[in-house]
Amino acid sequence: MVSVAKVQPGNAWRYYTRGVAFGDGRRPARTPMKDAQEEAGLPPGIWMGRGLPALGLTAGSVVTERQAELMFGEGRHPDADRMERDLLDDGADPETARLTTVLGQPVEETEKRKQIPLLALDFVFRPQASLVVLWALGDDHTRRVIERAHERAIATVLRWLEDEVAETRWASGRKRAKAPALVVARWRHFDNRDGFPLLHDHCLILNRVQRPDGSWYALDTRRLLQHVVAAGTLYTLTMTTELCEELGLATVPREVTPGLRPVMEIAGVDSELIHWSATRREQIEAALEGITEKYVAKHKRLPGERGRHGLGWWAAQDTRREKKTPKPLEQLRAWWRVSAILSFGQKMVDGLLERCRAAGAAIRKRVGPLVDTALAAVDVAAVVYTVRRTFARRHVLAEARRHLMETLRGRAFPPGLDDYIADRALSRHGRQLTVPQEGRRTPPPDQLTYTADFPWPARWWIAGTDGKPPRAATRYERARVASLALQNAIRTARAAPAAVRDGAPAATASATGRADDHNHDQAAPHAVVHPDRDAAFTPGQRAAAVHAHQQAAMPEEYLEGRTTDPATWLHTPENLDRLAAVTREANARRRAIAGRPKPEQPTDAVNPADQQQHHTPRPDQGRGAGRDR
Repeated sequence: MVSVAKVQPGNAWRYYTRGVAFGDGRRPARTPMKDAQEEAGLPPGIWMGRGLPALGLTAGSVVTERQAELMFGEGRHPDADRMERDLLDDGADPETARLTTVLGQPVEETEKRKQIPLLALDFVFRPQASLVVLWALGDDHTRRVIERAHERAIATVLRWLEDEVAETRWASGRKRAKAPALVVARWRHFDNRDGFPLLHDHCLILNRVQRPDGSWYALDTRRLLQHVVAAGTLYTLTMTTELCEELGLATVPREVTPGLRPVMEIAGVDSELIHWSATRREQIEAALEGITEKYVAKHKRLPGERGRHGLGWWAAQDTRREKKTPKPLEQLRAWWRVSAILSFGQKMVDGLLERCRAAGAAIRKRVGPLVDTALAAVDVAAVVYTVRRTFARRHVLAEARRHLMETLRGRAFPPGLDDYIADRALSRHGRQLTVPQEGRRTPPPDQLTYTADFPWPARWWIAGTDGKPPRAATRYERARVASLALQNAIRTARAAPAAVRDGAPAATASATGRADDHNHDQAAPHAVVHPDRDAAFTPGQRAAAVHAHQQAAMPEEYLEGRTTDPATWLHTPENLDRLAAVTREANARRRAIAGRPKPEQPTDAVNPADQQQHHTPRPDQGRGAGRDR
């Protein structure tokens, strides 16, 4: 996952040079950063990004304390001291010499307007909890493989930000240009403030980029913040895929918070080991209960989804420990191993990698590297629409990457498949809301707003457990239940008569579209192929085969909470029985309604066959502007 924080003048940059650059510890006073890092056995920060040559820096070189102070504290050139001395020697006055070393607008001018300058954004990259456990307790080879995948995933995200997202703006935002050259300083941390394993990297992205004319301007940081979720899914997908392919592992869904998205963890990592390393979560949950009670007493209602996120942030701040004394990785790994052995026994710790490989082999045997892009586009569009109602391409792209994680379970996939699914979801199931206005700048494609024409799922409630009150179903839960319409269509297609295999249209709507659609996924570059099946299958029957393939990605022995099967998203047998009863009742009502005699309609009435259901691609309606791209 990826989180973001702002770096501003004042004490913010000191927090990074004195704490973050020192393993999130408290650096001794009057001790240079380089000496403190060497004494504590910590790795130094390094420079990354395509914008380094313009500043005289090289990728992989060490970040010095003075460079960090000049760039992230004052917004000046990293070699400003030498440049200023040369200018003074040439007879320039001190103020002119100083302003010459400033990158972009001086901080003082922004502060004169009573605004707080933003000098950098801190992107924090950290893998899933199961990967952290495997990194902390595995052998040296496993640790190096995880660290290498972690570094490559970070580099992939930074390249994607440079190529697709980063822009510079000037003239109060009226003018902008692509900024494919970022300047990034990266520091690595090994543990949290409790001393337990937490591999993560802080990447400070300088809020200055160079235009083609050589001048420096600020980044459009709003665009970067908008794409944080898409960047996080790209990081997780890239790292997990590389690691699983190299070590022969696979992933399983783990429900962290009921009602929210599951986390794709490494199969075979025991939940006890995950809870052992997740000390912060236990502290936050204990504090969150008390904060929620105060909220209910004040507002006389339970907090909504946005409110729960805010209360969780307060609970995290209230339970944050003081800074610690950092230790070298070898010492930490020895302590983690002893702690895990004392808690769970040496057999569980020593056999961790073998269990993961055995679980991964069982999953990889049943899951092939195949994705049906038509089915993926329907699922992605339905989930994003139900969760957000209106959305942009970045939301669809993030959901497409989540779909690949859930479907492939760590298998490799062709480059660009996530973009292909996102574009297909928008073109076939999205309806553009943004209307370009005459005389105004045309918004870029990734800033267009879309919606869909799927039915909006009704709100419903989930019974409380352990004395807790009932809660409303989250938007994500409603999105998964809404996909039951797709599953019902696939079941109907399985029971279709054999006559439809002779080339006639399918009797029911298909998740893969019409048989005569030339854009069908049989011609797509990433389509699922079934060489052992009849090539004359109808779209509905092909969808049934694809559904069976995707459900093989969730073998029963590894079901841990919600899966991609919409009928098993609830995590308790009682709620599963309740959902099954509701589904049976809905099916009975549908059959009763279908059996009624149909009233006569006027000639100009809409044909019911033309009314599309939740899962059906609309051939001529509900498409975005990107249909013909």
